[in-house]
Amino acid sequence: MLRGKNITQLREELDSGKVTRDELFEEARELSLKFQDDYNIYETILDKYKSKDRDTLINGIPYALKDNFSTSGILTTGSSNILKDYVPVYDATVYKKLKNAGAVLVGKTVLDELAMGGTGTTGHTGVVRNPWDKTRQIGGSSAGSAAAVSLGIVPFSIGSDTGDSVRKPASLGGIVGFKPTYGRISRYGLFAFASSLDHVAMFSRNVRDSAIVTDILKGQDINDMTTLKDDGKKYVDTLDNDIKGKKLFYIKEICDKELYKDSNDFVLNESLDKFNELIEKVKSLGVEVEEVSFDKKLLEAIYPVYMCISCAEATSNNANLTGIQFGPRGTGNSIDEIMFSARTKGFSEFIKRRFVIGSYVLQKENQERLFLNAGRIRRMIVDRMTELFKEYDGMILPASGGIAPKLDSSSENVASDKLSDRYLILENHLAIGNFGGFPSITIPYCFINDMPIGINITGPIKSDDVVLNIANKVEELTGLKDVYSKVGEE
Repeated sequence: MLRGKNITQLREELDSGKVTRDELFEEARELSLKFQDDYNIYETILDKYKSKDRDTLINGIPYALKDNFSTSGILTTGSSNILKDYVPVYDATVYKKLKNAGAVLVGKTVLDELAMGGTGTTGHTGVVRNPWDKTRQIGGSSAGSAAAVSLGIVPFSIGSDTGDSVRKPASLGGIVGFKPTYGRISRYGLFAFASSLDHVAMFSRNVRDSAIVTDILKGQDINDMTTLKDDGKKYVDTLDNDIKGKKLFYIKEICDKELYKDSNDFVLNESLDKFNELIEKVKSLGVEVEEVSFDKKLLEAIYPVYMCISCAEATSNNANLTGIQFGPRGTGNSIDEIMFSARTKGFSEFIKRRFVIGSYVLQKENQERLFLNAGRIRRMIVDRMTELFKEYDGMILPASGGIAPKLDSSSENVASDKLSDRYLILENHLAIGNFGGFPSITIPYCFINDMPIGINITGPIKSDDVVLNIANKVEELTGLKDVYSKVGEE
């Protein structure tokens, strides 16, 4: 009845009376409970729902919400022990808009602790597993939200994307992940990780569903000074526009096979071959696709710049997690001792490392050399992208260097921030979309060894409608629309 169906299909069944919203909620809840033990998708699975009956496309449609969005009266942990008992008294704007549009919340999903990390392995409830292969990662930080859609439990879910936290799990999970322009959707009520990089984003199983959800969520919010005025466009209405004459580029220094000629990585080589095949198909639509060169030093700086800025902002944003206002109270004879105790017990080693890095970057003697320099390099990268976007409508690149990594004894329990030069640029270029606030979408484009890999399309700021339009047409070429893991259906 529900599993694997998209918003449009469920809308038709609801409107025809074939199914009721109560029945959809109950089925989504049962599926959530069925898969919870094996995949660790949820922090909280609801036993009832709060939504209003509205004349919208998502009225009565079940969805999942990342557990770093504030939900009044519903446990909201950020997948961290320091917030394990926190129940907010106010609603995030995103949650409020979805509730007012009649969407039905099924549960709050597991994330990498406080949204820091890209593996789906550091949440306080444990590892989120990939629905296509339980021995592999789904990616993060929006791990549970990705798994819920990838398993076909819900047609869409909400996540947050600070470096690639929706678009990379979308690639590894065989689904669509869309991050609109910075400020297009309000961040009020989203637990801040790195404020200059954070975006509200979403998962779905096709591009149209992402457009439907974005149309409902976008718009200015008096509670978030960074939000943009609504552009007045209805993105779902422009999805089928002809894209003949559009111009796309890809970056030579990221996806040129010659760069990896010494690699024996079959999956990488196969994925690049399939990428080149897809480019030729895109050209058949009348789209110009050209190779451009990008300063390799700037590309190699993406990851360290991201770490400097995000850790510094995270250290500042999470300074209120002291064990005084929120979370388990620490022990000690002074305020300092109580805070030290609470933060020592409340944060994982991975998070502590991030905070140590952030504090070091923000120290007065290091700010010029580290934090301010990172900002300058970020500006150089964004300026180069802006220059390219004067000529091109978008950038198209593989979203990842291969299929989902295997879980092993180390990644089962703790993620790593170690910097590796192996495919350094290919695995981290999605952060460019956060540096510049560019709209960016990942869609499935191939399967290798029965595991999905995604393609990413990024466009100039405020070109959300164009990015969705191009992605919709490319989706038609791939034939990978409404894909989901059918595990458990045997």
